[in-house]
Amino acid sequence: MPGGITGGLGILTAMVGTYLAILGCLLMARLPFIENEVGQDRLIAWHRKLGPYALVLITLHVVLTTVSYAQGIGVSVVAEFISLCFGSPWMLPALVATLMMIGLGVISWRRIRARMKYETWLTMHQYFYLAIALAFGHQLEMGTVFIDHPVAKYFWIALYVGAAAAIVIFRILMPIVRSIRHSAKVLEVVPAEHDTVHVYIGGRKFNRLNAKGGQWFSWRFGTRNWWWQGHPYSLSAKPTDTGMRITVKDLGDQSGALTKLKPGTRVMFEGPYGAFRADRRHTNRVVMLGAGVGITPIRALLEQLPEHVEAIVVYRVHEEPAPIADELKAMAAASHGRITVFVVSGTRQQFPMNARQLKTVAPNIAASDVYLCGPTGFIESVKHSARELGVPAARIHDELFEF
Repeated sequence: MPGGITGGLGILTAMVGTYLAILGCLLMARLPFIENEVGQDRLIAWHRKLGPYALVLITLHVVLTTVSYAQGIGVSVVAEFISLCFGSPWMLPALVATLMMIGLGVISWRRIRARMKYETWLTMHQYFYLAIALAFGHQLEMGTVFIDHPVAKYFWIALYVGAAAAIVIFRILMPIVRSIRHSAKVLEVVPAEHDTVHVYIGGRKFNRLNAKGGQWFSWRFGTRNWWWQGHPYSLSAKPTDTGMRITVKDLGDQSGALTKLKPGTRVMFEGPYGAFRADRRHTNRVVMLGAGVGITPIRALLEQLPEHVEAIVVYRVHEEPAPIADELKAMAAASHGRITVFVVSGTRQQFPMNARQLKTVAPNIAASDVYLCGPTGFIESVKHSARELGVPAARIHDELFEF
């Protein structure tokens, strides 16, 4: 039969591509039992790796299916494409869904994403949910694997419903319930060095969140311009039963508006998230390295270390005075030699954090756990140096500070 093999490949690419797209959504559903073990930065990395494969397969499905139908009835590919889009049930929404996915895939390319504000990119990226929903109808109406196979059809419906339920429960309902239950509000905004502020958030029974130093929340502040956007910020101090603190550098987007927050502003939050925690270590020695604002979760994590654990902290900044540096030095002074802090001021070229430099500041690094937080280049460079010095991959813990 003309188009038979092409049609079969069209069905296969549709099934696998859609499955990968749904899996990508589940990776971002912030399922606690996965997120707390793996960490959001790794889930995001997996999500980004799956995305291009899903997009290519779905695009191939459109091409292969159109070619198959055109070969079967002996018409041109263009004529059959127009006929399918405007003459078949649910095909026009499916076309819109495909175009949306392609567009969202393009803006997610690293070079383009880096030129966009976080808020703009995130808002546009969330339309991917709509694209998947628009494609659902034509799958059931025209999918040959579903028409005469009710079990397969119900399984596919259950897959969609389960993914949607996970997103609604863990991304919408649970944050609303927790925010109301804990009555989170801004207590105080305190300026720090170099356009950085400490935001103190108060509430009740925060201990029930079981948050740990090193973890992060997605915060929504109840102001006219920012209530609808969640931004990820790590805790910069050990959480208490009634308070949490974040430290934010003014990068020109919502982070700059936090300086104008008023005490009493309601706060909605998602979290806590992240596997960047003290209980992930394997040894009683830790070496912690943070670049720029990436020092914030390290400072909070440092407070969570048991008293018998020795810590070396390396804080790289472009210039001093550096945010939180005084706090780190005060913690070191009060630790009776258990904590050592190095503040390194300069560029990556001046202080490349190579194996020689790491060995100088942390002679026992091979027998330690290594915690890293900062941008991609910093993390990859230090990870390479740590492995060169004999630190096993299982003892390197990192938190990426990029979107």
